[in-house]
Amino acid sequence: MIYTITEESFESLDSLQNEPGTGLNWSSVFILPVWMKVWWQIFGNGAELHLRTVREGNKVIGIAPLFLRERTASIVGSADVCDYLDFVVVPGREEDFFNVILDDLKENGITHLYMESLRPDSSVLTSLAGIAGNRRYEVDQMKEDISLDLDLPSGWEEYLGMLNSKQRHEVRRKLRRLQEAGNVSYRLLEKRDDILSSMDTFFRMFTESRDDKAVFLTDRIESFFRLLAGTLADAGLLKLGVLELDLTPAAMIIYFDYNNGIYLYNSGYDPQYNSLSAGLLSKVLCIKESIESNREKFDFLKGDEIYKYRLGGKEIPLYSCRINME
Repeated sequence: MIYTITEESFESLDSLQNEPGTGLNWSSVFILPVWMKVWWQIFGNGAELHLRTVREGNKVIGIAPLFLRERTASIVGSADVCDYLDFVVVPGREEDFFNVILDDLKENGITHLYMESLRPDSSVLTSLAGIAGNRRYEVDQMKEDISLDLDLPSGWEEYLGMLNSKQRHEVRRKLRRLQEAGNVSYRLLEKRDDILSSMDTFFRMFTESRDDKAVFLTDRIESFFRLLAGTLADAGLLKLGVLELDLTPAAMIIYFDYNNGIYLYNSGYDPQYNSLSAGLLSKVLCIKESIESNREKFDFLKGDEIYKYRLGGKEIPLYSCRINME
């Protein structure tokens, strides 16, 4: 079979993503062209973009969204802000795709592949690692983190029934205490202007709610979040959930709505509402809204915070993978 490799741009990949019937597996929001373009604008300095598609005839069988630093190739993104990374491949065509890509990288002088934020079901771990091993390349895999997610039931009471008796009681008790404290509302901001006008409040809550978040929010990360919020809101992918008590914001959640699932990306709360568990309840109400919107999955994303377990999350290990092709 004859395969061709084509150099792409984020714009051409975006067109390909929106083209019906390609069969490509865009497995998460973090590998969509719109996301990768934002990441590249903020973090791409000093690297060379290397976006490639592999075609069999006129049919694309896979996309390698890579960037290069010296002789190492990595998937566009980084573990600090991208929870899941992967190649974009038509299921069943992984062997052909990765063999072509590995040959092309070698021909271009690339000697190492380093990939992070890999789910166990990623094409890197299920296909590429084995193909590279068969070529007698050195392959090192390491567990680097965990994420947690939850399969959503069809109703709120059914969800509560999934929790153990103690957590079910705690959720109901805390919701009741919050409602007794004043007029409670949970509303969604979906339009770009509404979201961007609320970002200053979000950042204040984000940094005040946890010391590690305050350290994490550098000027560069803040610029990334602001650009991401506006760009993905325009694409209909990002929403901002606001928990209010007596019309005053008490907690906020940034999340993505993609492929019939909800990705809880970042959150913060006003410390004055800590005694009312505003931070936790903003997630609870987001889960409730997700169930009512008929979403199938709620992904808490990376991190082992205890509330994720208490709200029903199940662990998923995340790995990094290094391939030495020398």
